[in-house]
Amino acid sequence: MFKGVGTFFRTLRTGWVLVRHDAFVPEEYDFAVPGPVRVFGKISRVFSKRSRADNPGERFAAALEKLGPAYIKFGQVLATRGDMFDAEFARGLSRLKDKVPPFPQDVAEATLAREWGMAWDKRLSTLSEPIAAASVAQVHKATLPSGEVVAVKVLRPNIVERMRKDMATIAFVAKGAHRFVPNIRRLRPIDFVAEANRAVMLELDLRLEAAATSELGDIATETGLFRVPKIYWDMVDKNVMVTEWIDGIAMSSPEVLTDPSIDKKALAKQVIQSFLASTFQYGVFHADMHEGNMIVAPDGELVLIDFGILGRLRKEDIRFEIETLHGFLQRDYLKIAQVHFDIGYVPEHHSVEDFASALRAVGEPIFGKKAEDVSMSKVLMQLLEITELFDMQLQPQLILLQKTMMQTEGVARRLDPDFDMWEASRDIVEKAAFEELGPQRYIDDFIVDARRLQKAMRDVPDAVENLAALSKAWVNGEVDLSSAAANSRHSASTGKAPAAPKKSIAKPALFTGLGAALAVAALYATNMLN
Repeated sequence: MFKGVGTFFRTLRTGWVLVRHDAFVPEEYDFAVPGPVRVFGKISRVFSKRSRADNPGERFAAALEKLGPAYIKFGQVLATRGDMFDAEFARGLSRLKDKVPPFPQDVAEATLAREWGMAWDKRLSTLSEPIAAASVAQVHKATLPSGEVVAVKVLRPNIVERMRKDMATIAFVAKGAHRFVPNIRRLRPIDFVAEANRAVMLELDLRLEAAATSELGDIATETGLFRVPKIYWDMVDKNVMVTEWIDGIAMSSPEVLTDPSIDKKALAKQVIQSFLASTFQYGVFHADMHEGNMIVAPDGELVLIDFGILGRLRKEDIRFEIETLHGFLQRDYLKIAQVHFDIGYVPEHHSVEDFASALRAVGEPIFGKKAEDVSMSKVLMQLLEITELFDMQLQPQLILLQKTMMQTEGVARRLDPDFDMWEASRDIVEKAAFEELGPQRYIDDFIVDARRLQKAMRDVPDAVENLAALSKAWVNGEVDLSSAAANSRHSASTGKAPAAPKKSIAKPALFTGLGAALAVAALYATNMLN
């Protein structure tokens, strides 16, 4: 009861903050809500701030910042779903800032002592005041007894419980929106809030972020395109993570654009290639590649930080993306359409040819223009709009991919206004296309199928022995499939339990034929694999 009352009053506070920012029922979206809701929106705007932003996405972002950490994280997850909003709202929401005042130093020190089982000065020589603070955690600079400089990330106190309460409030609002605003149901607000809740709660365990950092670190080493801070695993716990300290210039700093020692064109290319190589070659990518999560080291190397959100692609998703890109480069729209149908993203009741024609409207404007005049993010947004018309079930992992691609393109164009996205990505895309669309694809598929067949064949000897034993039992009168089948039919028609039958499976000829077929298949497969 008290839990419900608390959720109700937190909901009232949430509603008031949204009203004050004209973000509860934004004036720009009056047309999309039922009459009573529209009337409430007009009344609520009497109480809204006069100095509010013009962009409804910015107003919503400002309200979330006012409401606190859980709402900020919810907004960040919301910003990854470009399929749910128009471009103007998405642009405003993308300005959401995750910066809040730090919590006291003594609280951070107490957390370290609790997690490590000893005072912080038993493991660290120095520990600074907070260097940076966000909604979930803050970072301190420290030194180890060995002299190594490290970054110590500490979760905010009671953040898990606060997040749970606030996400419960958001879920309550989502249920209300689903019930009273029919037009919003296609966006599945209840399911989305559940998805956001999972993402937020995962980010509250720094052991998982450390694992993600380590995984991307392996990829960084293999590609040589970027670097990831080293993890000090012996000092990682649920509420604490210690990594190598990175000196350098934050990509968000204006100094990046004015420092003559930084090759901005090369850095822009490196940003794009880091993302594409990680995605197409390994199926995993940093899903929040904004300027604040990138550092330019003194030697000019690109360093990625903050791996709270990772994107992952299945093999079929990677192949789908590459085949789609390759189809656009070849202007083969029927091929692109067929790829969408083959993977099951577009329902079969639509026409492949109609979908191909719609895709042509996206692809043709690309050709005949210089590469630097083509925005990949614009192409992706157009694809989202068209696929919606054909009831394409948008995949969360692909939305996250497209959102991250837009982020990286924006970072690259800020560094180099003449940045050529297509030329920068050519080497990696062509390599990925060769591996996924060329002979290597069929070799890989054959190897996978051969392994599956080999695994299945391991079960054949046992299956043949069982069949032989059952056949012998049938010949000896120990089993009787006919009576078992008859009893089953009798039971289904009368509702009475069948009499205990003699065990039966089938006629000997069927056993012999099936056994022989399995034996021949096993022999053939074994010879082929050897």
